[in-house]
Amino acid sequence: MKNIKKILASALMVLVLAACTSEFEEINTNPNRTLVGDIKASAMFEPILYNGAKLWLNYTWFWNDELIQFTAFTGGTTRMEHRYSITEQNWASVWDTYSRYGNNISHMYDLSIEQKDRSLEAISLTLKVMFMSNLTDMYGDIPYAEAFQGRLPGGTKTPKFDSQKQVYEQMFAELEEANSIYAESPVFIKPALDGMYGGSMEKWRKFNNSLYLRLLCRVSGRSEMEVGKKIKAILADPSTYPIFVSNEDNATVNFTGSDPYLSQFAITNEGDFTSSGRKLTEQLIKMTVVTENDVQVYTDPRLPIIGKKNPSTATNPGNVWKGTVAGCTQEEQSTVDRGTSWLNHKVFCRPSAPGFFMDYAEIQFILAEAALKGWIDGGAAKAKDYYTAAVTASLEKWAGFGQYVETPVTIAEADITTFLASKLASWDLATSKEELIANQKYLALFWIGMEAYHEYRRTGYPVLTIGAGTNFNDFILPTRFAYPNTTMATNNANAQEALSRMGGPNNMKTPVWWSKQAI
Repeated sequence: MKNIKKILASALMVLVLAACTSEFEEINTNPNRTLVGDIKASAMFEPILYNGAKLWLNYTWFWNDELIQFTAFTGGTTRMEHRYSITEQNWASVWDTYSRYGNNISHMYDLSIEQKDRSLEAISLTLKVMFMSNLTDMYGDIPYAEAFQGRLPGGTKTPKFDSQKQVYEQMFAELEEANSIYAESPVFIKPALDGMYGGSMEKWRKFNNSLYLRLLCRVSGRSEMEVGKKIKAILADPSTYPIFVSNEDNATVNFTGSDPYLSQFAITNEGDFTSSGRKLTEQLIKMTVVTENDVQVYTDPRLPIIGKKNPSTATNPGNVWKGTVAGCTQEEQSTVDRGTSWLNHKVFCRPSAPGFFMDYAEIQFILAEAALKGWIDGGAAKAKDYYTAAVTASLEKWAGFGQYVETPVTIAEADITTFLASKLASWDLATSKEELIANQKYLALFWIGMEAYHEYRRTGYPVLTIGAGTNFNDFILPTRFAYPNTTMATNNANAQEALSRMGGPNNMKTPVWWSKQAI
């Protein structure tokens, strides 16, 4: 009970901080600021980790899955993100949320230096990069070098916007700094606070460098970033740059299922979670089910774990996997919604359901692409090895959740072999290896924050069908979120300079710097 009270007190402190730091403008003008030295850095860590994991879960369900066609809310018109009906209020909410975490983590970093806590100094840098990379990937140019200085004496109230290239260069430098600190093997004082790695600096270091690979891959289309050179350096020196080597290294936040350690959807009923609104899509079913002569003959072993067939014999008499149409019109939705499959409530809405920041499969997909494109040595043969390891890791990860399905699902080694030889995943049968890697990476990134959305804009895969109801953004899948009105009003000169640099107006059609469209 004493521990729980401490956690609740810590969580309250972060909520108080959050209320004072709802956006960049507020962060840089509010004089009522908690100062360095007022609290312990460790008191901030646990709420940031657990609440951050809940944010990742919420955003993947609310934003990523709808934008990237894992699911579509076709049970009504109260939510229309899959139609690209996204308002200024939405832009402001996402901007405020990521920047709030960035500010709180920066505060934790300052505290860790003041209190000489090297473990949290390194962790703060890793977490800051993770959150801020998502902010820049959603909006493009953002304040970085001058961000979050308003609570400090003499800090700017109107931070400049760094170019996305500059943001990435600063993030890379901070990951390098964090890696050097982890190499000192600092002691994490209270391992019980760390629901991801139990205070293991070795595992945090692997996560830091795996995150580095993710972000290098993100900007790989920009030749000036010399991505291949850096990835080769990382792979050539595993003692200096350890990375994920198995699913045991996955950046997974584990909730105990006991209050206050409850997962994001712990008390969400099936109707609110999916069946009355969000349904699996045609796109997802097409990529996970083999159909021959109108008969479904084979299914990706992960599908019955992440999804469930519509149990209604009236609307789904054939007991088949059926997806709704993402981006359908309001007139179409009552028809396309009939008999459609759902997300598996029993898997995702458990009190102890974990939150994922990153996993080993993603690293192997990155290396598969790197080998195929010649960024690293090995060519197509090595790319196939990495690809096989990536798919295997993804299936093995989801196999662990098969026990929670109403009728438990297992994925054995033979099932993985069969899947890798199937039309869905066969390397040898694929006419485009690049597309195969991207498509399977897209599936493996399911339920991991906004990653599938980011990757789609980078690669153009999978090939999506844009529905007839997406007129809210002129039938263009949002290329970015727009800066909120408060930003444009209170920091207009710097925001306008950023928009000019990005080459477009403040809307959801201007591409971000690293995207395939911009390149």
